Amino acid sequence: MATTEFSQDHTTSMQGDTKEAVPATTIVLVHGAFVDGSGWRAVHDRLNREGYRVVVVQNAIRSLEDDVANTRRAIDAAPGNVILVGHSYGGVVISEAGNDPKVISLVYVAAFVADAGESVQTLTATHVPGGSKPPFLPTGDGYILFDTSKFPQVFGGDLPLETSSFMAAALKPWAIASMAGKVTAAAWRAKPSWYVVATDDRLVDPSLQRQMAQSAGAHIVEVAGSHAIYMTQPETIAMTVVQAARAAADCGPNQA
Repeated sequence: MATTEFSQDHTTSMQGDTKEAVPATTIVLVHGAFVDGSGWRAVHDRLNREGYRVVVVQNAIRSLEDDVANTRRAIDAAPGNVILVGHSYGGVVISEAGNDPKVISLVYVAAFVADAGESVQTLTATHVPGGSKPPFLPTGDGYILFDTSKFPQVFGGDLPLETSSFMAAALKPWAIASMAGKVTAAAWRAKPSWYVVATDDRLVDPSLQRQMAQSAGAHIVEVAGSHAIYMTQPETIAMTVVQAARAAADCGPNQA
């Protein structure tokens, strides 16, 4: 699949071509581990301005099954077709939840793309990243904490320090059961997918991102940014979602 590199000029040039939203399409945004859905605010607002109905899922990240069930509730409540957008661990959630017949497309943002039988745990175990191990701290009771002293530079080095520092103070523990939760059927095998690679990511290695995107046959967009790219480059993320929505509307949900 061809790879696209987005620049600010490219994104700006697309704005005049994104005024015809598909009213029947709902965009469901799924956050990753440790954080909540508030980081999607700028993407939510941009898509709203394009005329899309947008729902931000708030997952407990205690188990993959619970997070998938919660995401499916949002899908069920949507009045029309749905595009799922997942960041980081949220990619595993949408890979499973995306099997719902209302879902017409999947958008992965620096996310894990799991096949049947795969989890975040298996995907990271079989890949040798270029950087160091993630600064995760096991609690001893089935959860993992993110080392708050390292969160700002590892998760979002391009975020304002006051933003990343506040996020570090508000992190949620991630259940090991959630990390180890395996997909039973991968939605991207039957539905078109898009992938935004964060080329400066220090948490999910960009080479792993490319590998997963290529394995899924996704439309790949490469953007210079950290793991927090959904917050630092919301315009590009929103425009990628718009492209996915238009492609699904033009070609039908089962054509890549």
